[in-house]
Amino acid sequence: MDEHSLTRILQQQLRFSNKIKSADAAVLIAITNEDNPKVLLTRRSVYLSNHAGEVSFPGGKRDPQDTSNIVVALREAYEETALNPFDVQLLGDLPMQKARNGMLVKPVVGLIPPEVELVAQPTEIDRIFFASLKQLMEGPAVPYEVRFAHQSLYFPSMRVENEIVWGLTARMLVTLFQYGLGYHKEWPFLVNSPTFRLSK
Repeated sequence: MDEHSLTRILQQQLRFSNKIKSADAAVLIAITNEDNPKVLLTRRSVYLSNHAGEVSFPGGKRDPQDTSNIVVALREAYEETALNPFDVQLLGDLPMQKARNGMLVKPVVGLIPPEVELVAQPTEIDRIFFASLKQLMEGPAVPYEVRFAHQSLYFPSMRVENEIVWGLTARMLVTLFQYGLGYHKEWPFLVNSPTFRLSK
């Protein structure tokens, strides 16, 4: 797929759903408006009680005064990364996703200027970084080991900037490729454990 046209395709394909359902939380999938568009990602602080140290989109839970999913996504992105809401060109939303804790999360998609200045909120975010949309789309699903009490399971993940993108964030990206770009990325629920070959 021609990377020069990715943002144009997103603008043509994405819309806001007619049936408005209030989500428990919302995230902003912010994509730079440039020839090789990049996705804004954050790494959550290791001190947080939920999903500590995981890669995610800016976002969070709905406050009682929030009037829409869009408001939640823009407010949380501003609080976590200092992204000015007026710098976001809203394109549409993606289907609701259910997090591991059962919360319904709404992804909102928008374009942002490539040279936008961001600042990580240190109590919530350890790192802000950008990943090539094209590389995320076309890169292989890499097994990621998650240890549970009695066994290890391997989930598909994307690797970028020495970070691991998996779980809800990865599923949202796969949905973005499907709905926003008409690109189907194979994404199994679980993958086989990686096999290690002994070097001769």
